[in-house]
Amino acid sequence: MMPLSGGGTVGMETTMQTGSMQLRVLAPTNIVVDEPVTKVIAEAENGSFCLEPRHVDFVAALVPGLFEFASATGEIRFMAIDEGILVKSGQEVSVSVRHAVIGPDLGDLEQTVHEEFETLDDRERVARSAIARLEADFVRRFLQLGESHRV
Repeated sequence: MMPLSGGGTVGMETTMQTGSMQLRVLAPTNIVVDEPVTKVIAEAENGSFCLEPRHVDFVAALVPGLFEFASATGEIRFMAIDEGILVKSGQEVSVSVRHAVIGPDLGDLEQTVHEEFETLDDRERVARSAIARLEADFVRRFLQLGESHRV
């Protein structure tokens, strides 16, 4: 985690007055979370940490695991994340991750994560198979090109 210089952000008066932060969790294809929160608990390479509205600005490299946050209404929510980056600047907490799955409770989240990983595994198998076919085709054509120059 690395402290940042500077303070709050212009235009964040609403979250500053209510004692909350604006949490934005972004994945490559969608916005997973964009809501006011009062607390964020995450895990970096050097351990877990908690963020609250008046904490210092900083950056952390997140490791795969659970990401917990308390909504402005006090509801505790959980999210399973892949590796990513968290940036706290003033009252904004931005998180960029490769994959994120949100669930109302840990039991449902576990089931959702298993389903998501099965889908990802299937996609990766299809992609690996396509790459293997391309590589084999490339080698075959390269060998054919070499044979045609020998004649």
